[in-house]
Amino acid sequence: MAAGVVEKHSIDVVPDSERHGSAFNQFTLWLGANLHITAVVTGGLAVVFGGDVVWSLIGLVLGNLLGGAVMALHSAQGPKLGLPQMIQSRAQFGVKGAVVPLLLVILMYVGFFASGTVLAGQATARLTHTDDTTGIIVFALVTGVVATVGYRVIHVLGRVASVVCALAFVYLGVRLFDQTDVGALLSDAHFSMPMFLLAVSLSASWQLAFGPYVADYSRYLPRTTSGKATFWWTLAGSALGSQWSMAFGVLVAASAGEKFIDNQVGYVVSLGGAGLAASFFYFVIALGKLTVNVLNTYGGFMSMVTGISGFRGQRVLSQRGRAVYIGIIMVAGTVVALAGKDSFLTSFKDFLLFLLTFFTPWSAINLVDYYLISRERYDLPALFDPNGRYGAWRWDALVVYGIGLLAQLPFLATAFYTGPLVGPLGGADVSWIVGLVVPAVLYWLLARRNAGEWPTEKTGDSPTAVGATAP
Repeated sequence: MAAGVVEKHSIDVVPDSERHGSAFNQFTLWLGANLHITAVVTGGLAVVFGGDVVWSLIGLVLGNLLGGAVMALHSAQGPKLGLPQMIQSRAQFGVKGAVVPLLLVILMYVGFFASGTVLAGQATARLTHTDDTTGIIVFALVTGVVATVGYRVIHVLGRVASVVCALAFVYLGVRLFDQTDVGALLSDAHFSMPMFLLAVSLSASWQLAFGPYVADYSRYLPRTTSGKATFWWTLAGSALGSQWSMAFGVLVAASAGEKFIDNQVGYVVSLGGAGLAASFFYFVIALGKLTVNVLNTYGGFMSMVTGISGFRGQRVLSQRGRAVYIGIIMVAGTVVALAGKDSFLTSFKDFLLFLLTFFTPWSAINLVDYYLISRERYDLPALFDPNGRYGAWRWDALVVYGIGLLAQLPFLATAFYTGPLVGPLGGADVSWIVGLVVPAVLYWLLARRNAGEWPTEKTGDSPTAVGATAP
């Protein structure tokens, strides 16, 4: 891809001649993508809904590490395959069958776009001296433009945001410690298993939600890039950035109470000062949200193309088509943001936990297939051929995915549904653990019968599995 030109690749394999960068790029991207106001609010939810500071912080660390490890395992697939994340699902669900998890992934992107745009729109409105509705629309348009340009500018934005937002969070942290008796907050520790597991689930769901698109941002790395390096740099950036933001959110929510609940953006900015200082922190909030909202828009575009192309046989997308797909994600997310901007906190918490129900089975199936069944080798041409090795529909995987969803329901606790086993567990939601374990075991038992050793050779600029026959 020539510098300054809109990215030309979408769901096709990135040729070796166009690979660039190092695994460290994943650290700066994911650090910048997690140092923002929505992650602050996510951490604050652990306290807002009844947790104490100490055990909320510990629970968030645990969730970020567990969920981040799963997410980073997906990231390590990018350099090896040179493909976006969700197109790999065709190897598990079939070329057309992959549309089932894809529909849910697209819903996730629209939801995260909307939630991020609500908060960033407030910051943009303060910067431009307009109302929240105008701020939301302006921010959404900027997000769409950056996402249309593509991969290279996304990484540049991540590097800038990682530095600017890190410095801003250091300063805000110092101001918070100056104004708050943190020692008193830490001394009031009272362990509650349901609240502890809520904190774990909030941060784990945050990390797992990156899984369906994390390889989109590592697929341009050279094929020789170490999988371990990609894993560790991705995990380090994402876990550090999110824990930093969420810990700040815990302390802010615990010390500010209703002031934070009523106006998350305004209260955080007030910590930094007034006048020009406030304008700078509104800019920082908008910049941090721009980074992750671009990822959501870009990932949504990739998922839409993957789903539709499975039925149309399309591999290459024109720049006009790219803009249309991105525009659809942008418009849908903006509409949801405008509709839900007045009930943000409660809606966002339920949205996060509900998302976890759908993506833990997908992650389990994808990772078991890639690392244990296929052993990091896929028949790449067959990923685009419904008559090839993977077929159009892989009903065994789809059934396992459905079982994984159903297995979580007795353990699920949300505002609109609570499973029958939540009460005996003291109100704790452990559905995401069930959603990882059950489909992982079932898929491994079913799929290993068809597993074989696939040596690879180079064909042109991309690898293709040889000796692969239809199961």
